[in-house]
Amino acid sequence: MQVLSLKTRQRRGFTLVELAIVVLVIGILAAVAAPKMVNTASTARSNGTKQSLAVVRDALEMYKSQNGNYPSAATIATALAPMLSGPFPTAQVGTNQNASVVASTQSPITTIEAGAFGWAYNATTGEFRVNDTSSIGW
Repeated sequence: MQVLSLKTRQRRGFTLVELAIVVLVIGILAAVAAPKMVNTASTARSNGTKQSLAVVRDALEMYKSQNGNYPSAATIATALAPMLSGPFPTAQVGTNQNASVVASTQSPITTIEAGAFGWAYNATTGEFRVNDTSSIGW
């Protein structure tokens, strides 16, 4: 029977030190990459909401040019349906991330309206805004 020396013996796995180093490197990479990924998702939601605002505002102007006035807040989703490709957009920022529209009498709309509404809309002026303090100025 031949005894193998340390140099010729084959390794059959990783040592605990090697595994710890790999876990440490992965942890460092995750710590660097995670905030950037979270920030990217937040930026994408903001940009999506801004695009939705532009689309609805354009649809409101087309509706007014065809009908002479703006639709009411209660019927805005159905009234603008022919001008929108797809369902009425959802507000993707703020605490009320939905497609509900609240009627506002503010002109201009500068404060949020009470309730769980994603959008605020003044049917007299045609002003359409996100119903959230962080993005009502868009």
